[in-house]
Amino acid sequence: MKFVDEATIRVEAGKGGDGCLSFRREKNIPRGGPDGGDGGDGGSVYLIVDEGLNTLVDFRHDRLYRAKNGQPGMGTNRIGKKSDDLYVKVPSGTLVYDDDTDELIGDLVTDEAILLVAQGGFHGLGNARFKSSVNRAPRQTTKGTPGEERNLRLELQVLADVGLLGIPNAGKSSFIRAVSAATPKVADYPFTTMYPNLGVVRIDTEKSFVIADIPGVIEGAADGAGLGIEFLKHLSRTNLLLHIVDASKDPEDVLKDIKTIETELIRYDEKLSQKERWLVLNKADVLPAELMDELREEIIKTLGNEIKIFVISAVTRAGCQELCYAMYDWISKQRNVSQETQ
Repeated sequence: MKFVDEATIRVEAGKGGDGCLSFRREKNIPRGGPDGGDGGDGGSVYLIVDEGLNTLVDFRHDRLYRAKNGQPGMGTNRIGKKSDDLYVKVPSGTLVYDDDTDELIGDLVTDEAILLVAQGGFHGLGNARFKSSVNRAPRQTTKGTPGEERNLRLELQVLADVGLLGIPNAGKSSFIRAVSAATPKVADYPFTTMYPNLGVVRIDTEKSFVIADIPGVIEGAADGAGLGIEFLKHLSRTNLLLHIVDASKDPEDVLKDIKTIETELIRYDEKLSQKERWLVLNKADVLPAELMDELREEIIKTLGNEIKIFVISAVTRAGCQELCYAMYDWISKQRNVSQETQ
């Protein structure tokens, strides 16, 4: 199924039911008086997180979500029925914007998180409400108020602990296949990844983390070139960026690829570029060990020894287990720090 990460919908809450104008008229009962009941409230529209969803594709077909109106009031002091609220399911990680004002209304992350996006109309009052000692036969009622109407823009940002970065054909999809049960398309041509893929890496039965693979980023991506820049926003929720590099190229080309990603990250979002980022030299199976060591030294000489560098082969899975353990240890420490600060 095609991944859809943005959609525009319209939500309309129900109108409140009108109050009733009625007088009690029964045989042998004079001066029956007013008995018009109130209307019922209109239904509101809520967005609720469903962990079973991972795309906004349903909203490409169903764009209008309308709650029902409240029932009008009736005679003999009968109150109109309140309409049921409408709950619209969205995937976890959905950002909700007012499409007309561009205001961020909510960020739905946790399972079953609920957000009110359109308030139902308030019920109208029947004429029985206006009876008084000086007005025994009121003919006054009020109408129910209209429900809120909104145009919403939904944006999905996938939730993952680790985000994969790299130019096309660096081996990101091969890596996520090697360390998780995810099965993204792998081929020897660029842009085989057309939408984000999520994979769960299990260290053991109770230890795991999630990796997100996005389309490759090319030079000029910040200006709209290629596919990757469209999905870089998904990395904003990740804690760790894993920069996969094709180490089988000439050293100059390897360094150029590294700089390309760094430049495009800064141009897209400087805050994203400052996230913890590790360098992973892939395709060690086609490069002799001595040349890999020389490449590593050249990278350290150029970038400094502060960046962590790992050497792997996604095809033979050499070095993948050690990298996964290192990622889990780092993520665990970040989770502990987050819990302590809460």
